[in-house]
Amino acid sequence: MSPASRYTFLGPEGTFTEAALRTLPEAATRELVPMVSVAAALDAVRAGEAAGALVPIENSVEGGVTATLDELAAGEPLMIYREVLLPIAFALLVRPGTRLDEVKTVTGHPVAQPQVRKWLARELPNAQWESAASNADGARLVREGRYDAAFAGEFAASTYGLDVLVGDIHDAENAMTRFVLAGRPARPPAPTGADKTSVVMWLREDHPGALLELLQEYASRGVSMMRIESRPTGEGIGRYCFSVDCEGHIQDRRIADVLTGLKRACRTVRFLGSYPRADEVRPTLRPGTADEDFTAATDWVLRCMDGRG
Repeated sequence: MSPASRYTFLGPEGTFTEAALRTLPEAATRELVPMVSVAAALDAVRAGEAAGALVPIENSVEGGVTATLDELAAGEPLMIYREVLLPIAFALLVRPGTRLDEVKTVTGHPVAQPQVRKWLARELPNAQWESAASNADGARLVREGRYDAAFAGEFAASTYGLDVLVGDIHDAENAMTRFVLAGRPARPPAPTGADKTSVVMWLREDHPGALLELLQEYASRGVSMMRIESRPTGEGIGRYCFSVDCEGHIQDRRIADVLTGLKRACRTVRFLGSYPRADEVRPTLRPGTADEDFTAATDWVLRCMDGRG
């Protein structure tokens, strides 16, 4: 298949990312290519070798996936076009015949560890944890004999010839991971009424209240922020950029107004896209923040300029 028909994802085969990607209807007609890391999946898109990459960006237990946040903030710009929410429960995968009391070493993706920490402390208090590039890669390492067990999706067991020793493991009920489909910059999808807009912003200068000033760009227009995380810029201790998701679409007047304000106030703003919310929840607009309110206010200012206010 051509690169236009190819999607990459955090591999290898059998990851939660692959499971999330396969929930998209278009995945049935695409070549799905596993990559060794989030960076490799996104770089394939930047290089024109794939039309999109699905990568994890946020977990309801651990928060943001820093590898993805950093990759989207740096390098050649990419945009988010879709998001997927996937319920997460882990299985303890072992080589056939392995008993629970024989498990001395376990592995999995670093984001998995906080989601099974209490279970580990209770059931395998002496087991040593080692991180893997992905949960499915941990399963591969178990198959090769590097570790005794891996935390991965139950669906990965058959791929790697392993047994499910314990299933449905999770410390938090209703744990979710959010994934995003990133592609090269283009026109955002049309607004649906239940959308999300993502940006990364860098302060123009560090002074008392600098971040508050940026947050007020959202608050003054009645826009709810759904996620905000700081990430080091690499420019020195205490230098951070801020990754933000908010409700709404760039074609909404209140969101366009927020972005205009951020562009004026920040050293740099990277627009990561406006795209449909996976949960399809529509925002509740505060009085004075609907598109018609912005239009009426602009018309009033024009009338004032003409002496007709």
